Amino acid sequence: MKAEPVKIITIFGTRPEAIKLAPVIRVLEEDQHFLNCTAVTGQHREMLDQVLEIFSLKPDYDLNLMEPEQRLPALTARIISGLGEILSQEKPDLVLVHGDTTTTLAAALTAFYQQIPVGHVEAGLRTGKKFSPFPEEMNRSLTDQLADIYFAPTPLNLQNLRQENIAEKRIYLTGNTVIDAVRSISEKSYQFPRKIPVAEARKRGHKIILLTAHRRENLGERMEDIFTAVRELVLTYKDVELIFPVHLNPRVQRLAESRLGEHPRIHLLEPVDYQTFINLVYQSWLVLTDSGGIQEEAPGLGVPVVLLREDTERPEALKAGTVLQAGTSRKRIIELAGRLLEDEEFYQRTSRSSNPYGDGRAALRIRDALLEYFQLAEGVFQPFSVQD
Repeated sequence: MKAEPVKIITIFGTRPEAIKLAPVIRVLEEDQHFLNCTAVTGQHREMLDQVLEIFSLKPDYDLNLMEPEQRLPALTARIISGLGEILSQEKPDLVLVHGDTTTTLAAALTAFYQQIPVGHVEAGLRTGKKFSPFPEEMNRSLTDQLADIYFAPTPLNLQNLRQENIAEKRIYLTGNTVIDAVRSISEKSYQFPRKIPVAEARKRGHKIILLTAHRRENLGERMEDIFTAVRELVLTYKDVELIFPVHLNPRVQRLAESRLGEHPRIHLLEPVDYQTFINLVYQSWLVLTDSGGIQEEAPGLGVPVVLLREDTERPEALKAGTVLQAGTSRKRIIELAGRLLEDEEFYQRTSRSSNPYGDGRAALRIRDALLEYFQLAEGVFQPFSVQD
């Protein structure tokens, strides 16, 4: 057994990574068997900083690499170069990464170059389509080829890894850490900032529809169709208000302003911090989104989701009935959202479907898996079960 604490460097660069790794960092820092060091790339600067503050995360290293209109090849090169120096200096026993971002792949590749083992949180998600979503599908697939220990959120993710000939002894079924994070910050009596008109909408007896839209493959005509459908919904249903925290991408901002601006029941907001966002989800009647993480977060709060994507690496919620897939079809978006607004029985069935993604103990399972991996304990890991 290893006498000294196991040194782990946890690396992330975007808001979703920080959210989902925060519970893991917390449990590792509380365990004397581990010495955790945190490095951020700053791939998404402003949105990342909000989450660092909410979860009281203080990185040991911050590469601060974000640039305006940054291109993927240049960003990848800067991440590899910057992280290479950190790993050479720290010489960790393991590099821990999350998900499917450019930071994820670049960090795993940098660790590989220095022959450092890689742990992949949220391993095994697949659409099976190289460019959908882009670049996330290949980022996560290639990271799993480089990894040494895999933390699969769901049985389907585990099965995907098996089919890619990953040794079963290196795969741990944990549930998704986002449920841990969501449960720690959602509050029924949350006080929203003035700029977010939740209380006002409630006083008017209106239902809140929350929209998020930013995905790269939806930019252009697909997003125009999404925004057209959303405006139609607001015009058709007089008792709804749409809240849209608009992504910082200038293309999204320009299109949102032209298609959704200047309507009294459509509220275009600047991006909000994660705690505010989660509580906004909690107070919404339904969510329209092309996001990945919200497909997991909203079901954890009992809020139905209409998915604005043609493909998803998270089909478990489609099967469970908590997420309804509309794609970017204007007709389908209006049809599904309209049914959730009109059909009370259908709404209740959708909102009360079981959440297949976690039970709030995923971070503890990851800790236990690491204890077993480094032979610090035996038989402590108990896999996630949807029936837990």
